[in-house]
Amino acid sequence: MDTYSAVTPAERRARIVAEITDRTGIDEAMIERLVHAFYAKVRQDELLAPVFAARIEDWEPHLEQMCAFWSSVALMSGRYHGRPMEKHAPLPVDARHFDRWLSLFEETARELCPPAAAEHFVERARPIAESLELGVAQFNGCLLMKGERYRNPDLERQPADTKGMAS
Repeated sequence: MDTYSAVTPAERRARIVAEITDRTGIDEAMIERLVHAFYAKVRQDELLAPVFAARIEDWEPHLEQMCAFWSSVALMSGRYHGRPMEKHAPLPVDARHFDRWLSLFEETARELCPPAAAEHFVERARPIAESLELGVAQFNGCLLMKGERYRNPDLERQPADTKGMAS
């Protein structure tokens, strides 16, 4: 018999969160530290900061939402109920932005988290970045084939720190 069949959905979710926490060390406090440190870097980044600055005036609600998002992604907590694709699709971004976002996120996770937790976060961040890039490309009328990256020609004039980025 399935160990989850006789429990409520809330109890099942609590067991899943506890199992992930036990295995990785991730808890809500770690998520909050990671999210705040990561976005502090984003706000200083030459490529990413302008995209965020043009859209976010009050950072506290955004950070709270991102903590809920990463809680749902990393712990399966169910705290996030937004629609990230709707927010990201119209942004003036392309592969360079997603590469930089992922690079900063991985760097921050590896700096702040124990190895098992960092790997857990990174394993989830990679497909999120890929999915959002595909959504942005599609929103802009570009259907990418497997392995292709989205390059927005309107953004080619913007400076980019290409160190460590895929093309």
